Amino acid sequence: MWLSCPINWDAIRLTGLIFKINEAGYVNENFSSPKNNYIQAVKLSIYHTPEETPTDTLPDCAIAIDVLRATTTMATALNAGAEAVQVFSDIDQLMEISEQWPTDKRLRAGERGGKMVEGCDLGNSPLICTPERVQGRRLFISTTNGTRALQRVQNSPVVLAAALVNRVAAVEYLLTHKPDSIWLVGSGWEGAYSLEDTVCAGAISQRLMEETGDSVDDIAGNDEVIGAIALYSQWQDKLLEMFYHASHGKRLLRLNGHEDLKYCAQTDVLDALPIQKEPGVLVKNPVNR
Repeated sequence: MWLSCPINWDAIRLTGLIFKINEAGYVNENFSSPKNNYIQAVKLSIYHTPEETPTDTLPDCAIAIDVLRATTTMATALNAGAEAVQVFSDIDQLMEISEQWPTDKRLRAGERGGKMVEGCDLGNSPLICTPERVQGRRLFISTTNGTRALQRVQNSPVVLAAALVNRVAAVEYLLTHKPDSIWLVGSGWEGAYSLEDTVCAGAISQRLMEETGDSVDDIAGNDEVIGAIALYSQWQDKLLEMFYHASHGKRLLRLNGHEDLKYCAQTDVLDALPIQKEPGVLVKNPVNR
């Protein structure tokens, strides 16, 4: 159906709707984006640390990011066949809850300051999460930063865990389910800004823009989105080098974590997308690309 009124460009800009103009200069109200049928641009907000997120509201979908290394490790474990990942900010609570599980059905992963916590089976390296090690087992995990980000947003309707390794899986979930509001929450380092988490948030934002055809002005819910996309544009072809400059990357290098950095710098290599099925418990999203 073709509308018979002249175009009101101010109204079009305000609504954020996608229109097609016919030869006579009128608007086709039934037209939508050819890529994903988004009628209105999603609003995406980026927060560098959990502490920066608003306390009086929650998004339709929250995505926690800890590239080095928690969310990379979670995606890797679920991709390798782990039954679930259960996150804890407190290591003592992890020990208490995991004790209720048979020893052959659990793995305790604890990390503080980049090092494995005494009494745990694993640290926070994704390289240890092989099928032989994790298949059919639940990974109980507590890390310095990443698990705090997940717990901050765990009351959101949808909670995901993303990193560079599963960026496309996260974007395709958003394209399929079309949440109106999205938070990308970086884990940072002990409350401070983290370069690699912001670059990853920019990578997700950029890919979402490419798939929807939206502009940065369409999707940006805060200025951090614009900054993150610019950072990703600068580093996208040299992600490993970016890790070498980042403070946490340097910290892991001092702990002989070079192979971890190489693994975490890979982009779009995993289909596994951790999604929360109950507070603090994430499983592999059943919808894969």
